[in-house]
Amino acid sequence: MTGAPLPPDEYRRLLDLARYQILDSAPEEDFDRITRLAARVLRTPVAILNLVDQHRQWGKSVYGMTDSTAPRPSSFCAWTILQDEPTVIENATADPRFQDNPMVVGEPHIRLYAGAPLTTPAGQRIGSLCVVDPEPRTLDQEDLLALQDLAALAMQMLELRRQLLDAEQHANAQQQQAAELRRTLDQARILEGVSRLMDLDLDPEQATLSAASLISEATEADYTFLLTWRGETFTVHTAYQRSGQADLSQLAQDLPRLGGVTATLRDRNEPLYLHNYSAHPQALASAGDVDQVAWVPLGAAGDQPALLMVIRVKGNPVTGWRSGDRTLLEATGRTIRHALQRHDALNQAQRQARHDALTGLPNRRAFDEALAARCAATSPFTLALVDLDGLKAVNDREGHGQGDKLLQVFGRALAAETGPGAAYRLGGDEFAVLMPAEAEGDVLERIDLAMSAAQAVSVQRTGASTGVVQSGEMTTPEALLALADERMYTVKRRRQKGLERLLT
Repeated sequence: MTGAPLPPDEYRRLLDLARYQILDSAPEEDFDRITRLAARVLRTPVAILNLVDQHRQWGKSVYGMTDSTAPRPSSFCAWTILQDEPTVIENATADPRFQDNPMVVGEPHIRLYAGAPLTTPAGQRIGSLCVVDPEPRTLDQEDLLALQDLAALAMQMLELRRQLLDAEQHANAQQQQAAELRRTLDQARILEGVSRLMDLDLDPEQATLSAASLISEATEADYTFLLTWRGETFTVHTAYQRSGQADLSQLAQDLPRLGGVTATLRDRNEPLYLHNYSAHPQALASAGDVDQVAWVPLGAAGDQPALLMVIRVKGNPVTGWRSGDRTLLEATGRTIRHALQRHDALNQAQRQARHDALTGLPNRRAFDEALAARCAATSPFTLALVDLDGLKAVNDREGHGQGDKLLQVFGRALAAETGPGAAYRLGGDEFAVLMPAEAEGDVLERIDLAMSAAQAVSVQRTGASTGVVQSGEMTTPEALLALADERMYTVKRRRQKGLERLLT
């Protein structure tokens, strides 16, 4: 599957889409009538009015199926917005771009796809009106002209809807629209800057703080805070403070204790805008200078939900949250949310690559890196290689499930006895310990205690053969490993001879 490339003016296109405030809105009969008519005129079972967001496609009206939401790389409509003419795929299974697309190999089993772009008055293609059929077929020129006419009608409806929303939000719609147009180019550059910033190899919290600072000046905010939750409590980080404004650091410190409106927003998915904070029943009396507040959800970094809290104080010349402010804040929120999700997925993949799936201990790759780092440092350390004796007998006589349990119990016990990050599983029945310098007898005692816990798992005779070396005995990781391995096998041979004498 090949995802569509981005249009050259993608960030301006996203801002134009956000101006319509259409994403995630409720169904509306005006748009449902257009998709029903499209399906009837073009004789297809499915017709959809799709909007193409930064990382997904979303259906404002869907006829013939329940939902059209899909990741942007899987979106047919992401290809449609690249050109003015309709996009037609007569048989998706024969097109290399789509033949393994999830919507081709699975529901709704797309074969025919035809989409006409929805083009705004500013010239941006924000989505498409498309029809879909599970059977391959061709469309004639009259069909495509009808689809384009219906797409133009849908765009007119979107434009009318936007104008009505603007009229509700502004007493002087023309003046406000002119102000929005003057800010559009600057906001597009800011949004592009935020997106690039979130792509850098930065700590997610630091990147988010920097992104929040970028948008604060564009929205003429006086303060911006980043709120991160851990459980039911949250922490407040100051991202931006306008020069010359009174210090609100005390409010930032008091918020987690006093709660107020903010404490109720942990699981909120939609932005909240207050134009008169003090009139809210949960407003904090100590926040007397606060006039306007916007809370923008950012999703979660790991298991920590996050919000941007953007504040204007009394006396700020901007008297309400303008549509351009909302557009930039919400587009930024989606950009940050996607970056946090991508960072979490990358961390999870990296953790899986460095940890043993069965025991949860760091694996051979992590051990090799840690040993090299220890050798490069100056602090003395102790290395122990451990071979779990008797695992084969447990597997043969009690089954591999019991053998796996033996490995898991020993791994957990070894980690508990040696401390955080000290125990590793190298593979099979081999484990290792890397820890600050400690006497051999003390290390062996820790490993014996871990082995005692594991021996309760099986009735078979099990034990641990261990080779211990100190960092000063050799100068390279390879030499230390070879010495520890030699000592471990010496112990193993001695244990085997002792067992043979015991059984004879």
